[in-house]
Order: sequence, then C-alpha cells, then structure tokens
Amino acid sequence: MRSIPVVDLHAFTHGDAASQEDFVRRFGDGLTEFGFVTLDRHGVPQELIRRAFEVTARLFALPDEAKQRCVVPASKGNRGYVPFGRERAVGARLADLKEFWHVGQDAIRPEHSAFYDPNVWPDDPSVADFREVSLSLYRALESVALTSLRAVARYLRLPDAHFSDMAVDGNSILRLIHYPPVPAGVPEGAVRAAAHEDINLLTLLVESTTGGLELQTRDGSWLPVHSLSGQIVLDAGDMLQRATNGVIPATTHRVVNPSGPNVTRYSLPFFTHPRPEVVLAPVATTVTPERPARYEPITAQAFLEERLRAITA
Repeated sequence: MRSIPVVDLHAFTHGDAASQEDFVRRFGDGLTEFGFVTLDRHGVPQELIRRAFEVTARLFALPDEAKQRCVVPASKGNRGYVPFGRERAVGARLADLKEFWHVGQDAIRPEHSAFYDPNVWPDDPSVADFREVSLSLYRALESVALTSLRAVARYLRLPDAHFSDMAVDGNSILRLIHYPPVPAGVPEGAVRAAAHEDINLLTLLVESTTGGLELQTRDGSWLPVHSLSGQIVLDAGDMLQRATNGVIPATTHRVVNPSGPNVTRYSLPFFTHPRPEVVLAPVATTVTPERPARYEPITAQAFLEERLRAITA
C-alpha cells in the first residue's frame, strides 16, 4: 500500500547543504503528490505532547456546565469551546461527531485586536495547567510550522521567508478535539469528520490516540494516514493552494468512525494561518502560460470569514 513520505526535519534545520536540498525535494514532492507528509525529528518535546493529551482528556471530562460557560459564538471569534455537533464540513449534510476547544495567539498586536479575540480558559481547578500546557504546545508547533513554510518557499525557488513571514503573529489556532465513542442512534452517514480540505496554510497534527484519518489520493481512493509516536503529520490547506496557484494542492481528508472497538479519540491539530491583512494571491513564479492564475487576490481575513460561515451548522 502507498504511504505518505516520512522526512527528517532535523536534516533541514541542522544538516549540510546536501541534506537540506534532499529534504526540500522529498518534502515538496510529497506535498505536490499527496498534500501530506510526515515529519520526523521535528523538535517538539515528546513530554510536552504527552502532557497535552493528558490535559485534553481532563478538559473534555469536565461537566457540561463548565464547558458551556466557555462557549464563544461563532460570530465572536475562533476561541474557546465548540460543543458536540456544532460544526459540519462544507457541503456536508450532517454535523461532525466531535467537540473541540480553540486556543489562539495569546499576545496580540494592537492592529489585530479587532480580529483576535482573547482566549477563553476554563475555571475548574482540575485543569489549572491547561493554559500553560496548551500555550507551550502552541508555540512549539508554531515554530515547526514556520520552519516548514521556509522549506515550501525553497522548494518553489523563492526567498526562504516568502510564506513564513505571512504567518508570523498569524491567526493560527491550536484545536484540541475530542471524538467520543460514536453514540447510539446517530443519523446514518454521520462521521467523526466529514471529507474536507483545511482552510489555512499548513496543518500540523501530532500523533492521535487512535487511527481514523484518511486522505483522498489523486485517483479518488482513500489512503489511511498513520504516524508513529514522536512524528507530526503535515498537510497543505486552501490558503497555501491559492498562494502557490495550485502547485501545492489542498488535499481532501476525513476521520472515519472506528471499525473495531468504539473508543474515544483525541487529536491536536495546529492550523497555521497568516495575519489578517495578508493578501493571498498566486506567487508570480507559479503563473505560466500553461498554468494561468487560478485565483483572485483576497485577504486572509476575508477568506477565513467566508469559509467559517460555510462550516458552521
């Protein structure tokens, strides 16, 4: 069975010129073919990942009333608790079988205060460490994302900072997801996460507690995505697809219901977003007579708002 390539990020950050070149080629080829790669030796401490999963389990075990106090209306920003069944994929008939919590930038530039609402933190003492752990993971994954965007730029023969500069202090989101055991009596066809593409530039996904993630290959078949302990799965989103004129495509993916024991699944994706004012437009080097510009320029904030309206049930 085919599988997405595994690449060594340490070779890019600490290797010699030949090692870096080999990484960039394999990394970029994996994204253009699959839209997905797996990062090994990425530098995020395994102990931090373990603590994040542990506090995530405690977070979603809180009483419903404690979580409901942290619900933020979709119109007020991408922060806080989103209850089970509130989100559905674009074009999907049914809501996803999940609940989740969003953590965003904690330090906000004055010019972004209208777009980045404050984080929402639970007040229950059983999760007193949630803020410290989630923000530590946020910063660690943000660093990996910026490094990965530099590799994307180098693959496309652009200055290293071309894409990473877009995401410095960007409206990135750490999403802590709880997929409970699939409840009895859910509508036929309801799944943990319906087929969709991500909105953002890049998504980083530390290993999940169980399987279920699948990507759609170019021939339309579904390929399970697995990662080992200590690895990060990375995929390209719609914003990067626009900025590269489709050279690096956003790949459709989903999370299917368990085929074996009906167990809980936790997942910790980091959605890498640009700053709101960044204009998403095909970079000139990707526009050719054979591949004319496919997308009109749009600001990251306008594109985000357009997509968020489409996925809110």
